[in-house]
Amino acid sequence: MSILLRVLVSNEAEDQVGVSLLDQVSGVEVITYDPTATRLSDQQRTADVFLPPYRGSERPIPLVKQLPNLRLVQLLSAGIDEWSPHVPHSVMLANARGAHAGPVSEWILSAILTTYRRWPALIRYQDQHTWAHRRPGTDFETLSGKRVLVLGAGAIGTAVTRLLPPFGATATLVGRTARDSVRGVDELPEMVSEHDVVVVICPLTPDTEGLIDAKILAAMPDGALLVNAGRGRIVDTDALVAELAAQRLRAALDVTDPEPLPADHPLWSCSGLIVSPHSARTVPGTNRLCYEVAAEQVAALARGETPSNVAAR
Repeated sequence: MSILLRVLVSNEAEDQVGVSLLDQVSGVEVITYDPTATRLSDQQRTADVFLPPYRGSERPIPLVKQLPNLRLVQLLSAGIDEWSPHVPHSVMLANARGAHAGPVSEWILSAILTTYRRWPALIRYQDQHTWAHRRPGTDFETLSGKRVLVLGAGAIGTAVTRLLPPFGATATLVGRTARDSVRGVDELPEMVSEHDVVVVICPLTPDTEGLIDAKILAAMPDGALLVNAGRGRIVDTDALVAELAAQRLRAALDVTDPEPLPADHPLWSCSGLIVSPHSARTVPGTNRLCYEVAAEQVAALARGETPSNVAAR
């Protein structure tokens, strides 16, 4: 078999599945590397394709400058914002679109249900060995009948809209531009007041940074829930803190700005808030899902095609 592409893959334990999957792609030679290294070997420098590791993917960013033959950086994440400034525009940058839809949409649904069924309050009562029937803070709600706005019409957002109807909720999908079954983001200021839940799962771009600002938050109904599984910088943190401190809105965040959230940050003290440490995708098997998508993208490049997940920059 003639070698068409040399692909750099992390040698860490969670990336061994990737080594195995990519090794099965026709025309590909897999070369492993240490994501903590500061210098690549002569053999590693010949690579055409570079895959950051599954965990701590930003660590090997400096190695990009050592790859003169680089044609594609294939990420295992859904977002490209961390890597985009460091990858030359002459090099393709692709994400793992599709791999995260199941785990992240499941986290979003769990965050909504956890808030409505008051699990944080119940667990605090449990820690006190208290039977919390009709105790303060246990005024349960139901997802049935709720209106959910999903900002981000990609694979994850679409998966969320499929999960909601069995619970009796209705979903409005919002994308960059309006199209069949998708509303345009320009309609967002008018739409938020009509929804009980706003889910943020769009990518971080110059257009979406700070999109959920004080004006948008103020337009949300009293008691509404903001769920952010996209990027922390899409939401104005100070404005969100003000709404939470006033106990007017609630929130569930898998991402924050800043991130990691400092121990003394005021968000920690806000009531009506659930925070998880950017772990929505972190369930068994997600690394395989990511590498399956990556293998498909690399195989397309080996066939002389442009990989379908290459991002426009």
